[in-house]
Formats: sequence, C-alpha cells, structure tokens
Amino acid sequence: MLVIFASIFTTTGYAQEFEIKGKITDKIDKTPLESATVYVQTLKDSTLITYTISDKNGSFELAGRTEFKEVNLFVTFNGFKTHQQKITLDKSVITLPEISMELASDELDAVQITAIRAPITVKKDTLEFNADSFKTRPDATVEDLIKKLPGVEVDSDGKIKVNGKEVNKILVNGKPFFGNDPNIATKNLTKDIVDKIQVTTTKSESEEFTGKKGTSEEQTINIELKEDQNKGFFGRATISGGTDERYAMSGIGNYFNDKQRVSVLASKNNINSSGFSFDEVYDMMGNAGGGISWSDNGSFSVGGLSFGGGQGITTSSNVGASFVDEYEDKTEILADYFFSRADSENESRVERENILPDGSFFTNSRSTSTSLNDSHRATAELQFKIDSTFKIVVAPSFRFTEGENFSSLNEESLDDDGTLQNRGDSQNKTDSERRNFGSNIDVIKKFGSKGSYVSLNLNNSIINNTSENFLNTTNEIFGTTPTTETRDQLTDIDSKENQLSASVEYRIPLKEKLFLDLNYHFSNRRERNEKEVYDFDNTTNQYDDFNQTLSSDLKVNFLTHTPKIGINYEGKKLYLSFNTGLLFSELKNEEFIQNTSVKSSFSDISISSYMRYRIKQGMSVSLNYNTNSQAPRAQQLQPVANVSNPLNIVVGNPNLNREFNHRFYANFNNYDFKSKSGFFVWFSATLTNDKIVPISTTDENRIRTTTYTNVDGIVRGSGGVSYSKTIKRDSSSVRFRVGLYNNYNKEFNFSNGVKFSTKRNALSPSVRMTYNYRELLEIEPRYSVSLNSIQYSLENLDNETYQSHTVGLKTTTFWPKSIVFGNDLRYTYNTNVAPGFERGALFWNMSLGVKILKDKGTIKLTAYDLLDQNINTRRSITADYIQDSQSTVLQRYFMLGFTYKLSKIGGKKEGGMQFL
Repeated sequence: MLVIFASIFTTTGYAQEFEIKGKITDKIDKTPLESATVYVQTLKDSTLITYTISDKNGSFELAGRTEFKEVNLFVTFNGFKTHQQKITLDKSVITLPEISMELASDELDAVQITAIRAPITVKKDTLEFNADSFKTRPDATVEDLIKKLPGVEVDSDGKIKVNGKEVNKILVNGKPFFGNDPNIATKNLTKDIVDKIQVTTTKSESEEFTGKKGTSEEQTINIELKEDQNKGFFGRATISGGTDERYAMSGIGNYFNDKQRVSVLASKNNINSSGFSFDEVYDMMGNAGGGISWSDNGSFSVGGLSFGGGQGITTSSNVGASFVDEYEDKTEILADYFFSRADSENESRVERENILPDGSFFTNSRSTSTSLNDSHRATAELQFKIDSTFKIVVAPSFRFTEGENFSSLNEESLDDDGTLQNRGDSQNKTDSERRNFGSNIDVIKKFGSKGSYVSLNLNNSIINNTSENFLNTTNEIFGTTPTTETRDQLTDIDSKENQLSASVEYRIPLKEKLFLDLNYHFSNRRERNEKEVYDFDNTTNQYDDFNQTLSSDLKVNFLTHTPKIGINYEGKKLYLSFNTGLLFSELKNEEFIQNTSVKSSFSDISISSYMRYRIKQGMSVSLNYNTNSQAPRAQQLQPVANVSNPLNIVVGNPNLNREFNHRFYANFNNYDFKSKSGFFVWFSATLTNDKIVPISTTDENRIRTTTYTNVDGIVRGSGGVSYSKTIKRDSSSVRFRVGLYNNYNKEFNFSNGVKFSTKRNALSPSVRMTYNYRELLEIEPRYSVSLNSIQYSLENLDNETYQSHTVGLKTTTFWPKSIVFGNDLRYTYNTNVAPGFERGALFWNMSLGVKILKDKGTIKLTAYDLLDQNINTRRSITADYIQDSQSTVLQRYFMLGFTYKLSKIGGKKEGGMQFL
C-alpha cells in the first residue's frame, strides 16, 4: 500500500498546488449566483484540471494541483455568457476580483453551447455531467465513465449510488433501455458516443409531465448520446469454451436512427451467467464476476425475468428485442420481448437446530432438485401527447411461464441426545403454467400555468396459475409405537387472481408554490384457489380417489377505499408534502369444500408525508413517513393441510387480519465539490401491527405443524453512514469509502403454543479503496465484517453471536496497450458454523485479454475459482431455528473466448458513415 501512495506523489513531484478564490454575481443587479460552475483547463489541449460549484453567496474556492504555470479559468451559469480568463499560477493562493456575469442572448447562447462545455451543470433538480470532461481509457464503457463522476459510486455488482441514493432507472435519450435494467446500458454502451450524463430524482409519469416534485429516494440516470453519434449500428458477440464442458455465447446489437432505436440480444451458457455482462475483464465469470441482478439464493434476473431456480448450476438460454420510436405527431412507442430458458440442478445438505420452549431437536436433510423453466415476456408503452397540456400513456404487458420441476428429499429428526425420532423420504414432480396479463393507463391534463392538473391512473393485472403435482412420500415414526405412513397423491391446482386499482388526483394552486391536493384511491384484489387432491387407487391404478380433507376451493376478496387531502409546498429549498385520509378495507374469504366463511372490515388512518430541505448546494436532508395495509395471501388463508413435506405440515388460517405498517425514513447527504468528498446518513424503521407470522407446534414424534396468526409490535429498522473522498493528482486518483451499516429486527413467534420474542442485530462496517494510475493500473482492496447477535426471550435458549468476514482485492492492468490483465480475490470466513461445514475459503478469478484487429477483437483466457475453493456455506438464523447449509456451486474451470465488436456510426459530414 505504501508503494501505491508513493507512486502518486513521485509521479507528480514537479506539480504545484494552487487555490483560486472569487465571487460570482449578476452584472445587472449584483445578486450572487449560486451553483455556477467554475473550472480550469490546460492551455495546450483543454484538459480538465479541477472544478467546483459556487455557494449561496456566489463565492467559490477552487483548489487543485498541476505542473503548468498558466491555465484557463471558465465560469458558466445557465442563461449567462461564459466567462473566460487566463490565470498565471505564480502564487499558492490567488484571489480574483468579483466576476460579473452577463445575460446571454439566444445567438450567443448557441455559440456557447458548441464552443464551451462546463464539466458539471446544475439545472434545478438535475445534475448534468459533460462526458468529454472526464478522461477514461479509449475503450471505456458508460460504467467506466460513471465511476469517474463526483458523488457517484458503483459497487462490484454494478449497482450505482449518487450522493448516497440508489439509482433504480437508466434511460438512453430519455427512453428505457431493455426494461430499465441498469447494467445492460452501462456495460454495453461505450463512453465515446455519450454527450452527457444527467442525474435526477426518479419520478412517476404524472410527476414528470406536470412538473410536480418527486418524493422518491431513488435516482434516475439519463444517458444522452452525441447528436452526430446517434445514427448507426454497434454491437458485439462473444463465444467461449472451456474445461469441464463449460461454454458461453452472447451477443448484443443496437441500431440508432435519431429517435428510433432497435436493440437485440441473445446468449447461452452453463456458467450461471445471464450473458449480458460485457465488462472487458470480468465478464462470463458467473456470480463473482458481477451478474445483472443476483438474489440471496443464487438466482439472477435481467429485465424482470429470473434465471435459475436458486442455488446450484444453471444452463440458460436467452433472447430479447427492444424497439423505441417517436413519430411526428408526438406519439411514442416502446416495446420489448424476452424469452428465457433456465435448466438448473442442485444438491444440498442442511443441518438445523429447531428451537422449542423446553429445549431443541435437530433435523438433518439431503436433497436434489432439477428444473426446466421457460419464460416469455412482452411489454409495450404507447405515449400520446395530444398537446402540451394533455398526455395519455398506455402500458400493457404479458408474461407466460411454464416449468417442469423435480425434487427428492431425505430427512431425519433427532432429539438433543441423538435419538432418532422420525425419518422421511419424498419425491415431488410438478408441471406448471403461469399467465400474467397487466395494463397500466395514465391520463394527465394540465390547466393554466400555475401548476393545476388532474391525473387518472388505472392498473389491472390478471394472473392464472395451473399446476399438476405428483407427490410420493414415506414417513417413519420411531419410539414406543413405531408407525409408517405412505402417500401417493396427485394435486391439481387452478389459481386465479384479478387485481384492479384506480386513483385520481386533482391539484389546486392556492398561491405560488403552495398547492392543495385531493386524491382518491381504490383497489380490489380477488383470488380463487381451487386445489383438488386425488390419492392413488391400487384397484384402478389411477389417481381417482378424491381426498376431500386435503382439497380446497377458496375465494378471497380484499377491497380498499382511500380518500385523501393534502397540502404541498414546493419551494426552491424546501419541499413539504402532507397527505392524510381514511383507509377503509374489507377482507372476505369463503371456503366452499370445507364450508367456512369469514368477513372483516377495518378503518385506518392513511398518512403519506415527505419533507426535503436543501441546506446548500450538495447538502440536503429528507424525511418520509407513511402508512399502508397488506392483506394475507390465499395460501395463508386456506384451511387445509399442505403435506408436500410430511415432517413439516402447513395449514392456513381463514381468520387472519390484514397487516398495517408504519414506515419512517430519514436521509442526510452532503457532497462537497471543493474537497471531492461526500458524507451520507440514512435511517429507516417499520412498525407492523397484525403482522402475519407462523405459529408452529411439534408433537412427540417431532412432526411439525405450522399455521398463521397475527401479532402486534413487530419492529424492523436499518441505517447506515458512509463517507467517500477522491484525491486526484494529475492522471492518478485515489477514492476511498468507509461505511457503517446496521440492521435490527424484533419479531414475535410461537413454538408449541408459547409466544416468544427474537431480537436480531447485524452491525456491518466496511472500507473500500480504488486507486487508478493513468488509466494503466487500477487496484481495489476492500474489507467488510458482519457482527451478528441474536437474543431470545426463552430462558432455555442461549443467545447467539457470530461474525462473517470478507476480504477482497481486485486488480486490473491496461498495459501494454493491447493487453488487459485482471484478478479478483475474495476471502470469506464465518466464525460459527456446524462441524463438517467449511468456515473459510479463498475465491480467485483471473482473466487475461489480448486486443487484436485494431481493438475490435479480444482474445480472453479466464480462470474461474483458480484455487478450487469455492463453497456455498450459509448460516441462517430465524426466530425458531438455526440452520447451516451447503449446496452445489460452480468449481474451477478455465475458459478461452473471443469477442468481436462492430460499430458503424454516422459522422458529422452529410451522408458520411465511418467504422470505429
């Protein structure tokens, strides 16, 4: 590490530090100009040295380091002429006379746009970065560019945060790019075609059109392409093969023609990859290489589609197409289609300690599973802009999924003295189909120029699930009266769900920046779940013996009405919103076979409130409090037994109430453009009454039966603080991030009729640093630890404490020019797992890429899990059990691949097309 820092200062030993101070005002009325961009460039090639933003008094302090004696200083502010002057760096601190900015005419403003571009511009709620001001290596992707932007962080999985807030939407020229999945856009679009990156608060369709301030705590990034680069085609294709019969093929193509865009992609592999992560070093490395979106159980998804049923090894095939166009009458169309096939296999071993009020018992199990799932998804969005005040958006969607799943399970239960209590074997085969049609309609009409509008939203989804399940089980009970029970059953399920919601909002301006909002929301969710169980008849050799006890025909209806009234103040610094009303809900369920019927009505106060205050540029605080309710699902209400696992039987409870939640969120962020440092703090908490929780009883044979009930006082809280800083010395930079995160859960559960509480707390400090030297070398060390504690109210249970450590080191070299060499090492260690499970492992991925064919082609050798230590050991702790598990994972393989990039982009000359 000392070598790294030494290289920074030795390579910049002849550079000098400087600080330029000044004040910016309007030339006419002498008022200070806040958020003006101040930056300096080299005289020779206009390379950006450093920049800053003026404060509310118009003052600025511009600090930097350079080897040049003279620089150009620029000041830009939206609507004003650009100020430019040459500065001689003859002393360490330079104080400039007051800079008076002149208003720009349309003609001068047009010249300004083409001639001088500020590296960063603040436009109301939008932060805009000029892509050309941030230097990257020649073949950089948009993700590489985003990593250079101040206040922006990109983690190893490609998740982006801006000023501490997560980015949940990526747009290209203001339009979605393959279902808003951030990684597809950032990893596949190249930096050289990008004009600017815009960051703003994520808004709904109504907020976007009416200009209403957004209340989301998430961010949207819009990638604006250069005008002369917005016509043409670019894409890439990769084919790879390796040891252990591993292979991967993928490709993506994009055609741009001004406002029209056509994109296609396809992939096939057996390395647990979606196939769309094209990072030049770590692509096609599976989970550790950074997939699109990975869940805790090992599955992944792209564009809303899931690949893989969980842990194990998945062979996936995917193909998709996307189309965007805008017509002369302002009609816009967006459409995409995805097909995915996931063929998964997995073997797992589980050891569980089950917690009882008077002790505990142990369950050991081994299972195998295979699944084959096909999924089709088609979505569209039609935008009709009738005029500048009237807009209609229609967004239909359709999804069809079919699957074949098989699993086998061997399980046994033992008392704490090791005596065998029961043993069960089961085989489960399911064929299923799922159809889901949805539609969303927005109708928005603005009135006048003071912010008045009315908006209507209609949302509907129709889901139809059918499945055929064959279950074969053998369950042995030991002890004083041994018994053996077998089941050979067919279960047919036909489940339908229809959900309709509608909301209307009318805004009345009371005075400037102050509005009265009237809102009404209606929703209705109807479910019908028909479950027919047939036992195998040895006489007829058919599944024709109807089992009425295990069969069910359930109808559920959950209806809500919510009238609201609210006051909203939308000032430049302060945004305040408070909406309140009454939430009327009715839950009704009828079981026709078991002949039960329950109806419940509720009246709750509904609150939705939000406050955001901008203290100064880059510093703001926000608070959010809201309430909502949630109805139980049909499976939780169905009063029949699910015996797919004969040692763990589940029965629904038709008398469940709805859940009611109180949610609070607070956020403080402060990014200082002068010091290139950011400090972020956030906290969220949820209090739930009538929370639906399992209630379990275990008989003397250690067979568990679980149903559901409602409890009050469930608390879930989380919070964090992080600090990041970037130190730049000419062409070298160091960015480090320190974070401290905490999760706290207080839950109530039941075991053999005894109610007990469980308090779980996880404190997770982390540190991460990224060092970049002249775009030739990047080193990224990181460390995190999770300190976990669990407290039980049962006196016979000991409290649990354990730690999980993760140490990582990622290195990438881009020298010599045509060679890219990458290493990704990760060491994990869990302090408390059961005997026989691995506690620690060192996971090492390596990649060597050689660019050929004028950088259009890359030959890459990849080594996955070089030390062959990859494990999938997990410890799970819930309210009533502690579980250790280990399952199938990808193990060491080597792969050789070839990637070819093709780009044909329109040049500035008329009719000119050029290959890049």
